Amino acid sequence: MGELRLMKGNEALAEAAIRAGVDGYFGYPITPQSEVIEYLTAEKPYERTGMVVLQAESEVASINMLYGAGATGKKAMTSSSSPGISLMQEGISYIAGAEIPVVLVNVVRGGPGLGDIQPAQSDYFQTTKGGGHGDYRLIALAPSSVQEMSDFVPLAFELAFKYRNPAIIVSDGAIGQMMEKVELFEQMPRMTDEEIRAKYKWATNGKLEDGTRRIITSLDLDPYKLEEHNLKLQKKYKEIEENEVRYEKIMCDDAEYVIVAYGLSARISQKAIQLLREKGIKAGLLRPITLWPFPTKQIKELVDNGIKGFLSVEMSAGQMVEDVKLAVNGKVKVEHFGRLGGVVHSPEEVVEALEQKIIGG
Repeated sequence: MGELRLMKGNEALAEAAIRAGVDGYFGYPITPQSEVIEYLTAEKPYERTGMVVLQAESEVASINMLYGAGATGKKAMTSSSSPGISLMQEGISYIAGAEIPVVLVNVVRGGPGLGDIQPAQSDYFQTTKGGGHGDYRLIALAPSSVQEMSDFVPLAFELAFKYRNPAIIVSDGAIGQMMEKVELFEQMPRMTDEEIRAKYKWATNGKLEDGTRRIITSLDLDPYKLEEHNLKLQKKYKEIEENEVRYEKIMCDDAEYVIVAYGLSARISQKAIQLLREKGIKAGLLRPITLWPFPTKQIKELVDNGIKGFLSVEMSAGQMVEDVKLAVNGKVKVEHFGRLGGVVHSPEEVVEALEQKIIGG
């Protein structure tokens, strides 16, 4: 068993960054995730592993620092909250177009606009549909516990480097601030410059053996070459969709109704399905762990197995519900239940919504 600690979600994520062998963190404080950079600054990771921690002058600066560091083959990471992630969108699109493996973290807060610092899930569209310009995708992981805030850091880097694609961890203000027991993994080594040069032939850290310069860019003024690059990206995204879908099913084997929820909403919905079972209603929970790639196939299989209806539970006006409806393809009823602006729903409200919208609707 690894080291056990009682930690906030943001703190667990920050400690995981050090232990995952991250080379550089570039960020800017914004609630409710300021503990990430505060923890990293206090821990002095440069003395522990050689990791650089730098507070940029803005979110725009931090995402471009991430671009530069990631292009050298180093493990580079940033974190922010909803308004800060909005400011990063141009840089994120550039990073995706240049195929640079970096890790982003969004501890989502209520919006739109400046909103508040309460938990929300209203950045789903921004995350999964591409908040910036162009045809690109982010590998998106949605933790529902402090333990997963830790565990998903090395996983995000593993996927980012496997596919040369940015990955994002999508949390929220509650999971970032709540304290739970977390089992920390052992320290992972940082790669040396020589190891990076040998392993990542794409990285801008010196010339290739034949003297070819290593160049990374998302710019190509020839439309046919740019189209070819886009087709290459789409092929990669299809491969990710086929191989990297992650999800959890709870009490779905005999279920007649299924709640689809992620993150904090999934924790609440897990209690809701217990309450529904006590009332004699066979309810189950499908928790997407990857928001993209989305578990479309798994929802289709539930439809084929006789599920009578789905309730998409979100802390938003209804965003993920569109992907649930696409997966169901009109074969059974799909409804949405959500609270907005940082209001968190209760298990009893979820029970009532399923009874009224799905069973009695």
